[in-house]
Amino acid sequence: MKGNTGEKTYSCEVCGSTFSMNYLLQRHMRRHTGEKPYSCVICGMAFTEKYALNRHVRTHTGEKPYSCEVCDLAFSDKSALKRHVRTHTGEKPYSCEKCGFAVSHSSTLKIHMRTHTGEKPYSCEVCGLAFSQISIMKNHMQTHTGEKPFHCEVCGLAFLRKASLQSHVLIHTGEKPYSCDECGLAVSHSFSLKIHMRTHTGEKPYSCEVCGSTFSNSSNMRKHLRRIHTGEKPFSCEVCGFAFSSKYDATKHMRTHTGEKPYSCQVCGSAFSNSSGVKRHLRTHTGDKPYTCDFCGLAFSNNISKKKHMQTHTTERL
Repeated sequence: MKGNTGEKTYSCEVCGSTFSMNYLLQRHMRRHTGEKPYSCVICGMAFTEKYALNRHVRTHTGEKPYSCEVCDLAFSDKSALKRHVRTHTGEKPYSCEKCGFAVSHSSTLKIHMRTHTGEKPYSCEVCGLAFSQISIMKNHMQTHTGEKPFHCEVCGLAFLRKASLQSHVLIHTGEKPYSCDECGLAVSHSFSLKIHMRTHTGEKPYSCEVCGSTFSNSSNMRKHLRRIHTGEKPFSCEVCGFAFSSKYDATKHMRTHTGEKPYSCQVCGSAFSNSSGVKRHLRTHTGDKPYTCDFCGLAFSNNISKKKHMQTHTTERL
C-alpha cells in the first residue's frame, strides 16, 4: 500500500514496516510469503535475494573476491571479511547487557546470552540432550554414531572434530605461537590464551544456574554442573564401560587400555599419557619445587610428596 506523506511511502500490510521504494517493499514481502525466486543452477537451492544466491554460488566456484589488506586472507562475501578484520583491529562492538562481556560478532553475542538465559534450542534426536549451539549438538551426535572422520597423519589417532585434530597435532610439533603479555606463558591456541588471560584479569563470565558459582570458561562450568549437581556421566569407556563426567577424563582413562603416551619430554624423550605427567617429570630436570610445607618450608617437586611429608608433622603433633 502506498502512503501519502513522508520519505517512506510504501508500507507492508502484514507487519507495518515502511520503505522508501516499491522494490524494497516487494523484497521485504518475500519474508512473509516465503517466495524464493532465485535458484542455484548447480544444486537447485533457492533464495529470496539475488545477493544471497551470488554468495552461495561461490561455495561451488570457490571464488573469494574479498581480501584482507592486513594478511591477504580471502573471503567469499564482504560480511565475512568485515568480521575477519576485527581479529586485527581488536574491535568488539557488541556487548552483553548482563555482564558487559564484549565480542566482535553479533552471532557470538547471541550465543553468549544463552549462558544467562539458559536457552538451549538445539536437541539431540537420539537422547534428547539440549545444547545452546548447533555446532556443539552436531559434535555430540557423533558420540552416538562413533564417527571420527579426522585422523592424525603422525600417529593415526582419530577425532570427532577437525579442531580437536588441529589441537592434537601441536603435541607432535610442539608449536606454541601465542604468548601472554603479562607472564610470558606460551600456548598453542588463541582461545587458550584468551582463557589464560582471565587468570590475570579475574574475569569469570560463566555462572552456574544452580549455585551461582562462576567460571572463566564454559567447559569448567559444564564439568561443575555434572560433577556437583546433576551427577551426569555422559562419557563412557568403550573397553570397560567406566563412565566419566568429562571427556578429558574419559580420554585420559582410555590411554590405560591403549597404552598411548602422546606427551614427551623435550629433554630426554620420556613419554607420558597426560600433560600433567610430563610437567611433573620436567621438574626432575629443572629442579623446580613449587610445593612447600606449611610447617617447615621444605620444598617438593609434586603435591603428592608434599602431602606425604605433611603427615610427618601431623604424627608429631599427636
